[in-house]
Amino acid sequence: MANINEWKEFFDNHAPKYKDNVFVKNTEFEVQFIVDELNLSAPNRILDLGCGTGRHSIGLAKRGYKITGVDWSSGMLDEAKRESMQAGVSVEWVCEDAKKYRSAAPFDAALYLCEGSFGLILKGEDPKEHNRAILQTLYESLKPGAKTIFTVLNGLAKIRAAKQEDVISGKFDPITLVEEFIMPYDTSSGEVKEVAVHEQGFMPGELIALFREAGFIVENLWGGTAGSWKRELLNLDEMEIMVVARKPE
Repeated sequence: MANINEWKEFFDNHAPKYKDNVFVKNTEFEVQFIVDELNLSAPNRILDLGCGTGRHSIGLAKRGYKITGVDWSSGMLDEAKRESMQAGVSVEWVCEDAKKYRSAAPFDAALYLCEGSFGLILKGEDPKEHNRAILQTLYESLKPGAKTIFTVLNGLAKIRAAKQEDVISGKFDPITLVEEFIMPYDTSSGEVKEVAVHEQGFMPGELIALFREAGFIVENLWGGTAGSWKRELLNLDEMEIMVVARKPE
């Protein structure tokens, strides 16, 4: 199981290549989806928690929103800063763990997209406490009545893709829905390294319970695979689930 430094090293090295991923190709469509769903008016303040290279933050900043992008990878934020400068927009970039971030003033809305670290279990961590801490950050960051859009790995798809031999070998835990595998990656120096992934999927009912426990009102739960967001029932084989929730007034 990887620790936080191993994951930071992975994301720092992956940052320059992140925009080559297939799932980032429909960013403009996703930004419009966010604008329509949140129904906010610029210059409302939006928190992008786990912002990565800032593709959604920058797209929203172009539309006049005041954005704070938070990520624990300095490499990802370096890319975000470079891209925002090229785009000619101002974004507040903060290097911080999603579980620990706190803002001096609440936001009008918050995003947590492409899973971030939700379900990415670190060495020595309690998965439940890890995920609760992230939801607590979201809740405390929002104004009363404000909404969050959140995407996370679909546990149903993980179950359907798993085989009994994966359970026997320990690769997949059918109780926690945690999948374990080794992922190789290239460092900036050309060295090939590996990171041990412990990646958790979530059941729809479980997500609703987690959000309610954190204090949210869940408004919708949809299929939410990056690049093809839609307001439709979850497809069993979709990679991600989208939750739209609101902090009570």
